[in-house]
Amino acid sequence: MIRTVFIDGAAGTTGLEIGGRLAGRSEFSLVVLEGDRRKDPAARAEALNGSDFAILCLPDDAAREAVSLIEPGSEVRVIDASTAHRTAPGWVYGFPEIVGRDTLASARRVSNPGCYSTGFIALVAPLVRAGLLPADWPYTCNAVSGYSGGGKALIARFEEDSDIAWRGYALALGHKHVPEMQQRCGLSIPPLFSPAVVPAHRGMVTEIPLPLTAMPNAGATEAMREALTEFYAGSEIVRMGTPPDDGELLLRKSRRPSDAMELHVFASPDGSQARLVAVLDNLGKGASGAAVQSLNLMAGLDETAGLRL
Repeated sequence: MIRTVFIDGAAGTTGLEIGGRLAGRSEFSLVVLEGDRRKDPAARAEALNGSDFAILCLPDDAAREAVSLIEPGSEVRVIDASTAHRTAPGWVYGFPEIVGRDTLASARRVSNPGCYSTGFIALVAPLVRAGLLPADWPYTCNAVSGYSGGGKALIARFEEDSDIAWRGYALALGHKHVPEMQQRCGLSIPPLFSPAVVPAHRGMVTEIPLPLTAMPNAGATEAMREALTEFYAGSEIVRMGTPPDDGELLLRKSRRPSDAMELHVFASPDGSQARLVAVLDNLGKGASGAAVQSLNLMAGLDETAGLRL
């Protein structure tokens, strides 16, 4: 069976990446609006309601508008790549390794995780569930991303100004990814999140420092490694990384597109401190790759079909 897919916002960075992953796949047929019809509400409503799947690659308000165009009784199943519905009731969070593949496969409304959130949740949620990290600790998350995560405007800014070496932002705190990070990890305190952008097109490193001796009921670092290894044992997408021999992790500008994510647990010799680190592609598992993974599951296909692993 060939399923129809409408990407609303197909000309944006995330939409283009999703389209590239679906191009040439016989299981799907893309519904395309040409020219001015891409912004015509009537044409969009027709495409949304007439498709088997709709993937929203839009700003938050536009994503909400798109959902409002879906008629009662419509059979279309939606994946929203915006922030609009990531903590909304009735929406399934599009992280199958965390929420369960069966839950994702049967969902009608799916909210795609944020890129930074993906790394944080992948590390913290399983360890909180396992009782190896406390749910009431004030976690800190430091992260850097390639500039493609900011869309066309930020891409142009970095490519036009080669003097930018580091761009820190969300300095007033309250970054839009924090609510999903807190909710999906079951935390009682919002994490303190410090994001930045570096002069690489793609790639992301997310880190959570842990002062273990000050944390009540925190487990040993080896137990954390074992728990994460077991938790992701059935995944071809999320995997535990091999500790580097030279003691350093590199995010290279020449990084190739990837839909995989690599996790690390680094510890001090005495086990008193640890650093949880996730390395991923902000456009892969951090955005478009995650959306295609969810689409595959919702369509009853192998979750890795069309992914770059």
